[in-house]
Amino acid sequence: MSGKQPIKLIVNGIDYELLVEPRLTLVDCLRDELELTGTHVGCEQGVCGACTVLLNGEAVRSCLMLAMQADGQTITTIEGVAANGQLTPFMEAMRAHHGLQCGFCTAGVVVSMTSFLRDNPHPTEAEVRLALAGHLCRCTGYQGMIEAVLACARAVTHKAAVEG
Repeated sequence: MSGKQPIKLIVNGIDYELLVEPRLTLVDCLRDELELTGTHVGCEQGVCGACTVLLNGEAVRSCLMLAMQADGQTITTIEGVAANGQLTPFMEAMRAHHGLQCGFCTAGVVVSMTSFLRDNPHPTEAEVRLALAGHLCRCTGYQGMIEAVLACARAVTHKAAVEG
């Protein structure tokens, strides 16, 4: 007997039934079993944020979870954030405000800030800085990311005010 255990996941709206080793991390399951390689493996200690996914709508570090812990749960990866291949308003803001360079941390930042903006649609700069503190980026200096979050929040607020 292999020791593999059955789990069921809903990932980006698709149902999966898998047999996984009990010690397989969620990030490795997503990347190796489901071939969703947008979620990156960075520090493997939950510090860098590169592996951030949404678990039942909440941002979590997938390197700190076992795949078996996600059994029966709904997961959204970077591949599932945008609908029909279209950039989300936050993705557009990241592009417009130069919030990315090498791209390694970008998927985790986008997933995390998508959740953050959903829960806090009118953040202050201090709140954005605090929310981004869980992500390590060696390229951007964070200012472009901060500007992208604030610009996205302003655009959504403006759109709501105009559409009333």
